[in-house]
Amino acid sequence: MGFGDLKSASGLKVLNDFLSDRSYIEGLPGVKKPLGQYGPPGVADTTSGSTTAKDEDDDDIDLFGSDEEEDSEATRLKEERLAAYAAKKAKKPAIIAKSSILLDVKPWDDETDMAKLEECVRSIQMDGLVWGQSKLVPVGYGIKKLQINCVVEDDKVGTDILEEKITAFEDFVQSMDVAAFNKI
Repeated sequence: MGFGDLKSASGLKVLNDFLSDRSYIEGLPGVKKPLGQYGPPGVADTTSGSTTAKDEDDDDIDLFGSDEEEDSEATRLKEERLAAYAAKKAKKPAIIAKSSILLDVKPWDDETDMAKLEECVRSIQMDGLVWGQSKLVPVGYGIKKLQINCVVEDDKVGTDILEEKITAFEDFVQSMDVAAFNKI
């Protein structure tokens, strides 16, 4: 049983004749048989029973060209370059993430002293917080809100901390909103 030598014209003819009335050769998934046991009966098996030395050598070929065996010079050069890169990276200062925040601070009514409100807001001092310019913006019916800018370091100051500290001035501040938040 077998197809013969599939590299020859006679072996391919036997295989072609065998598959002319079948859609597959035979077998169950996962069940392997030696190659010579497939095919029509009465055809001599010309395949070898075991793999040849050439087939075993094919497993050693690295198709992607990676060379696992590095010489000591290449390894030393690679380590020197990595050490130089690490030293250069260590000298560079870390980038500090900062944000520009525009806050809307709303008073209780039109009788609230806005100068005192701004003074209270600016009295909040924290590491990583710098107050910028401010202006009074009309809301309606004579009420004005304080619009104030600040720059914060993201790791040290958050909007929730600012809101908590600003709304702590309950006599002046009704609420506070973040009007704009930009990363610098």
